[in-house]
Amino acid sequence: MIHSLFIVNSGGEVFLEKHWRSVVSRSVCEYFLDAQRAAPYDVPPVIATPHYYLITVQRDAVSLVAACKQEVPPLFVIEFLHRVVDTFQDYFGDCSESVIKDNYVVVYELLDEMLDNGFPLATESNILKELIKPPNILRTIANTVTGKSNVSTTLPSGQLSAVRWRRSGVRYTNNEAYFDVIEEVDAIIDKSGSTVFAEIQGHIDCCIKLSGMPDLTLSFMNPRLFDDVSFHPCVRYKRWEAERLLSFIPPDGNFRLMSYHISSQSVVAIPIYIRHNFSIKTGEQGRLDLTIGPRNTLGRTVDKVKLELTMPRCVLNCILTPNQGKYTFDSVTKTLSWDVGRIDVSKLPNIRGSVSITPGTTNIDANPSVNVQFQISQLAVSGLKVNRLDMYGEEVQAFQGRQIPDPSLASSSCLH
Repeated sequence: MIHSLFIVNSGGEVFLEKHWRSVVSRSVCEYFLDAQRAAPYDVPPVIATPHYYLITVQRDAVSLVAACKQEVPPLFVIEFLHRVVDTFQDYFGDCSESVIKDNYVVVYELLDEMLDNGFPLATESNILKELIKPPNILRTIANTVTGKSNVSTTLPSGQLSAVRWRRSGVRYTNNEAYFDVIEEVDAIIDKSGSTVFAEIQGHIDCCIKLSGMPDLTLSFMNPRLFDDVSFHPCVRYKRWEAERLLSFIPPDGNFRLMSYHISSQSVVAIPIYIRHNFSIKTGEQGRLDLTIGPRNTLGRTVDKVKLELTMPRCVLNCILTPNQGKYTFDSVTKTLSWDVGRIDVSKLPNIRGSVSITPGTTNIDANPSVNVQFQISQLAVSGLKVNRLDMYGEEVQAFQGRQIPDPSLASSSCLH
């Protein structure tokens, strides 16, 4: 399967390498670096070299390059590489170059346990934490003094179970299960406010703290919304195909149950609107007046609002007055950034003022795009609704059951 793994920083330097089946020279990464230099934002996920296949993912300013000698299912390797990054983020809070260098010992211990002779072995975070304790200051000092490592001498209980992703013998005083639906919508909106294109990427994160070996069934009011889905290995796929039910024995603790995609064919109600007027006349200063407000938010607050305008090349400077937040203008990239924050419906955020242009400019394109980012808590823009959650296999009485929507919505819109 995987012979070697290389982690490359944004500068093209291999700062970590791990070998399993055979030692592969890091010079093989030159094929990946050549592809990255040719198209930094469109690197092929699979690169064929004379002796190896390179399968790559790029996340958090680092790239993971897996070298495989034989043909393998590419998506299988790609999923494993993403699982490696997710594990690093769970252990260290980040997956940057500096964080990995500060935790070299734990990183190599994790890679040793996650892959056995090139094949995935233990990839669930809750199982790994039984075997390799997450780093902390006291444990690091104790290991330095005693010469011990973070690796436990006891085999994780999940490795001896038919359900490899769940610990056996779990007992809780308070049995709880939380499900968070998180959606991101990418949309393009024209000047009149009509949606030209919109698609939604979403996922369901869980925190399960249930005793024993519970068997859960989660159903939706409108499961036909999903155009494409990706499940945690615990989900019984055949039952989803037949009944559109999520039937699974959950891992213990935090995990991602499923990811989904909703295409532009579905009707997406964009929860904000933008009114803007940008005009430039030849030989004169321009004027900018922009207002942003909520729409179809069901009373929810729009938070963490940020706008970016790519101004025409003829613009020299912007002298603006925002009634909320702060703005900056980069004269090199001609980008106007406005950090709005939270939208108050009683006083909508507005920014207005004059724009200086290069003298003698005749051909002026006064139609810049506006990129907007924002978040809305407790609102699923896709309209996804949970029907019910049932538990089997354990005699745990539910004393309280209610649906608490806690999704966040992050959107990027473009006005022309």
